[in-house]
Amino acid sequence: MLMKLENPAILSRVVEIISDLVTEVRIKFNESGLSITAMDPANVSMVNFILPKKSFSVFESGEETLGINLDNLKKILKRCNPRSTLTMEKKENILNIQIYDRIKRSFNLSLIDIGTEDKEMPALEFSSRVELSSQDFLDSIEDCLVVSDVASFIIKDGNFILEAKGLNSAMSKFSEDEAKIQAENCKSRYSLEYLQKFIKASKLVDKTVLRFANDHPLRIDIKNEFMELYFLLAPRVETED
Repeated sequence: MLMKLENPAILSRVVEIISDLVTEVRIKFNESGLSITAMDPANVSMVNFILPKKSFSVFESGEETLGINLDNLKKILKRCNPRSTLTMEKKENILNIQIYDRIKRSFNLSLIDIGTEDKEMPALEFSSRVELSSQDFLDSIEDCLVVSDVASFIIKDGNFILEAKGLNSAMSKFSEDEAKIQAENCKSRYSLEYLQKFIKASKLVDKTVLRFANDHPLRIDIKNEFMELYFLLAPRVETED
């Protein structure tokens, strides 16, 4: 297995984001590219990351699955700079990572055994789809964090409302002028602790897509031509004060 990335920044940034949710993953390689699917230890969220074959300048791999400690991988990837080129090659029970910029630097990362169970994102149906500016989504979540630890995602009369209530409250309202809304009236509540981690990925793209339904999991789609990143978050189903 041998692969080369001319610009490893996306991989580095996504690995850092995923490492906030889970410390050990199975990274899969096949003819389509690289992928990671993992569930956090509390079974509240899932993440699915795809780095397609076209994102690599060299990609030579059959079906491979590598057990990786993400904290260790993150530290190595952070040694890249904007002009670095990255290669990864499996050698027995080692992943050899080489960073090329002014000089050639080499790291060996021990592979780990984390079982044989493959995770898959469930196929869910959603009644609502909202596509909005990533910056607007990020700002709205950060507004909610000021007043609460839970945010409500609401569709009402064709508008999308992001709202949080505690002793104080915060609300952002989007009409069809500010977002693409294909939805029916519904409401679901989600943990801001997790959403705060997810919005770091929204900074990678201009638009973020939200899919949800009444008291239903939330799916966040973050995609561009170089990668696909999906988050799934269980709802907080409880009675509001």
